[in-house]
Amino acid sequence: MKNNRNIKIVAASVTGSLHAHRKLACQDYSKHSRGKNFVAVVSDGAGSAKYGKIGAKIACETLCDLLKNADFSRINTSICNGIRISREKLMLHRHNSTKSEAQLNDFAATIVGVVYYKNKGVFFHIGDGAAIAIKNDYNDFTASRPENGNFSCETYFYTQSDWENSLRLTFFDDAKTIFLMTDGLTNFSFSPDFQNIESGFIVPIDKFLTESSCKAKALKALANTLNAPKAQKINSDDKTLVWIKVR
Repeated sequence: MKNNRNIKIVAASVTGSLHAHRKLACQDYSKHSRGKNFVAVVSDGAGSAKYGKIGAKIACETLCDLLKNADFSRINTSICNGIRISREKLMLHRHNSTKSEAQLNDFAATIVGVVYYKNKGVFFHIGDGAAIAIKNDYNDFTASRPENGNFSCETYFYTQSDWENSLRLTFFDDAKTIFLMTDGLTNFSFSPDFQNIESGFIVPIDKFLTESSCKAKALKALANTLNAPKAQKINSDDKTLVWIKVR
């Protein structure tokens, strides 16, 4: 990659059928930025958290802003610092009436992000959701898989006091395509044991978006795919997918 300005990105979020039925807004958020590095982050605000969408938005915006020009040789430190600053912003937020760490649970959100610099990348990940970096073919990939707690519906959030224990960093290089997603799409994207990519979902999306010359049409097609009745029936959660074509 000679210039990260040449990176193509298409991102779409749709409200899950459960939230739509309850007339609730989508709690997912995503953002990307370009500087010395290319950065993209997706976050899923917990449905049980009063201000989950705010927690998701602050994490995405803060990490994109702080990591776009970070020294990649010290990226581990920069990522941790970015999450700490996101938490500090929530401590001072007007909805945090006690200005305490205990009230951060009201902003609970997961994080799935990537920093890419000169053909080298790192996923940073807390909680469920997933990330995939495809190299030469669809069997040659690096993945950051979902992490749940003792129960399938339980996961981890950057707002928890022990967030550092849940932060996972996965390094890769020479990616051709990168996917970031919230947990509403993980069962579409992987085999049941999460060891293989689900070719019936990932492959056609990658090929279509690669060949599409109109970003507006590509975005509409991706949103329609995520919002299809079959997709909503399989998983009623909010769905966000970020597709990044590196080379």
